[in-house]
Amino acid sequence: MSAQTIRTDQITKDYPGTRALDNISVSFDSGKVHALVGKNGSGKSTLVKIFSGALKPTSGEFYLNDEKLHFNLTGEAYEKGIVSVYQEMSLVPGLSVAENIFLGRLPQKYNTIDWHRTYQMAGQLLQKMKVEINPREMVSRLSMWQSQVVEITKALSFNPKVIMLDEPTSALAQNEVQSLFEAVRALRDQGVIVIYITHKLQELPQIADTVTVLRDGRLIGTVKMSDVEHKDIIHMMFGEVKVQSRPRDIQVQDDVVMEVKGLSREGWYQDVSFKLRRGEILGIAGMLGSGRTELLQGIFGSEPVQKGEVIVEGKSYKKANPIKMKNAGVGLTPENRKKEGLILVHSIIDNLCYASMNLTADGWVENKRRRNTFAEKQVEELEIKVPEVRALCSSLSGGNQQKVVVGNWLNTNPKIMLYDEPSRGIDVNAKQQIFEIMWAQARKGISTVFVSTELEELLEVCHRILILRHGRIVGEVNPDDVNVNELYELCMRGD
Repeated sequence: MSAQTIRTDQITKDYPGTRALDNISVSFDSGKVHALVGKNGSGKSTLVKIFSGALKPTSGEFYLNDEKLHFNLTGEAYEKGIVSVYQEMSLVPGLSVAENIFLGRLPQKYNTIDWHRTYQMAGQLLQKMKVEINPREMVSRLSMWQSQVVEITKALSFNPKVIMLDEPTSALAQNEVQSLFEAVRALRDQGVIVIYITHKLQELPQIADTVTVLRDGRLIGTVKMSDVEHKDIIHMMFGEVKVQSRPRDIQVQDDVVMEVKGLSREGWYQDVSFKLRRGEILGIAGMLGSGRTELLQGIFGSEPVQKGEVIVEGKSYKKANPIKMKNAGVGLTPENRKKEGLILVHSIIDNLCYASMNLTADGWVENKRRRNTFAEKQVEELEIKVPEVRALCSSLSGGNQQKVVVGNWLNTNPKIMLYDEPSRGIDVNAKQQIFEIMWAQARKGISTVFVSTELEELLEVCHRILILRHGRIVGEVNPDDVNVNELYELCMRGD
């Protein structure tokens, strides 16, 4: 494939009352992986949607090589070879890999599907991606990274000139990320223009050739990855941002507020036991599939356990459920905030008060004044940026949505908070704010169990880290005594 370039010339996109893109002129060449970064609201998604035909610019032009482009539909972008792979995958679990790759355009012979050719073509594309995935395998049986590679292979089947990858590693563990990176490099080496959107700045040295930074709709600049460090990119994204480390003034108390004893759920975790002290932030480190999310669900009672008990302040819960655990003072912020933590089409005030409805009502009657007080308290204390509390929760950025999930549970006056991937899909600044909230609650004596795929975060935030491997606690480390590579190695050992 000959050299390709996609570029913009003074692209501007206006919405009522706001300018999402302001006079952007930028270019992306083939043979490179171009990282596109910026905090939530910086304009990344808007730019990508213009390239993909989902949005029209207010003014300015964009070109593929020297051809001026103008799309009315996303299908027109596909025809020009511009394809997008989004964070929310579009695969059909009940179909094979090959069927998903060619969905809606399966090769035919004599008016019937040519299955031999379908599997052959899918196999050739997967070979191009340098992965060993059986084209006949059902997608439901694939791991998360394999599914992501199939999604990219599906895009590759359109013979693209440009592939835009939106947060492709958001749900992947570290070992799976490396496998995906191999596939992305294979795309790059085939002469495809790869635009790689991510919040995970620690990935950039491994995958990006260039980094383009947007801030508040403006182009801050494009730099070679080899010429900059992590702190330089953060400065481009935010200006001056202080990256905090764990404060030393938080006093972990001696009394045990929660004890997990022999908790087991077949196929997910076995005989898990640990103690949590008052004011402690306890991390649980493990790779995808280690049972981290399922363990938190078991503790909270949102999924059943076969054996074991959870003891909160001396009281045993053998068959817990979310109502019992909430009444015991336990809150859970789920991994998937959009599906399990929020009702996006409801208001911010509603989402801030769902868990505390027993406190914001007089018997069966809603007390509107008290609900307003509860909601506004969290908006102020958590610094949630809202147009007003009656606006839809869907109107908020990812970071502010996550703060609403947290605020919903803080309104219940919890003694223990369980956080499952609280920083997923939010920018560096919002992550720091979530960590500040954890530390502030710890100072008040609230205890925390914190699960994250980003092991660097656990080292930064926690007082103690448990290692969960294949559903078992296999060790415990002090964050001051290990580095991130050693922590990954502990999580990934085969023994």
